[in-house]
Amino acid sequence: MARFEHTVTVAALDRHWFEEAAGHAVDLFDASREQDGAILLPDGRPIHGLRLLKGRHLQSGAWYGEDPEGKAEKDGEDGKGASEAAPEAAVLREWRPSRTVEVESRVAEEGMSLRVGVRLREPRTPKALEVSLDGHNPEGGSLYRFSGRAKADLNAWWAALERPSSAPPAARAPVVGTAKHRLGKARLTVTPRPAEDGTWRVSVVLSVRGRWLLRPVAAVGLLFARRPVERGFREGVDSAAEEWAELLAELPSLHGEALRAEIADALTTP
Repeated sequence: MARFEHTVTVAALDRHWFEEAAGHAVDLFDASREQDGAILLPDGRPIHGLRLLKGRHLQSGAWYGEDPEGKAEKDGEDGKGASEAAPEAAVLREWRPSRTVEVESRVAEEGMSLRVGVRLREPRTPKALEVSLDGHNPEGGSLYRFSGRAKADLNAWWAALERPSSAPPAARAPVVGTAKHRLGKARLTVTPRPAEDGTWRVSVVLSVRGRWLLRPVAAVGLLFARRPVERGFREGVDSAAEEWAELLAELPSLHGEALRAEIADALTTP
């Protein structure tokens, strides 16, 4: 097994702002309505790039997408379902804003068929985020199949950041992801801790190993490729930290109705 670890310092995200923004976004969607396929906010403006392709709005089984060139209207003419009509579409599995929101999207890209599931618990004040990924090439064998699962325990994340900066890191990582392929499997953990200046110190650990009889082969491969793999891992973590900084710089420092209006503008602006 090979193990890689890298720690970065990033700007902190205010928990109260994050939960307030999430609550406004969920409330805007919950109060939205459908008209001729367009999804309208309470003020009547359509959400940009989102249309109802099939089913009833905010009901389990509803399909959403961009619907290029009116493909959803042709759905009944050629017998194809909404998932076939749109190259990228998402189906709503569950909409209970006080408890759970679950969405599954399907994408066909470069010969690969991908299914991505996202499940958010207690969306108005998010408690946990779960993501699943399954991919395969319909024309390929088992070497063209892979899967991944990740869970972010947001309560544990915030609790880890409330510990004194001198305390050791949390024993259990708030974010855990796993990936599986016929040739091997990987496990990724993300653990934050507060720094004295108010920033976050985030440690990312990646473990990789071969599967079954391929373990010796994978071990030999990692022996020769360890340095470039480690360099790529570090660069990937550093790049994610830079993107995080760019994201925080773009977030509005607003609250209340001003923040709600800003989110509504972002949803309706091309």
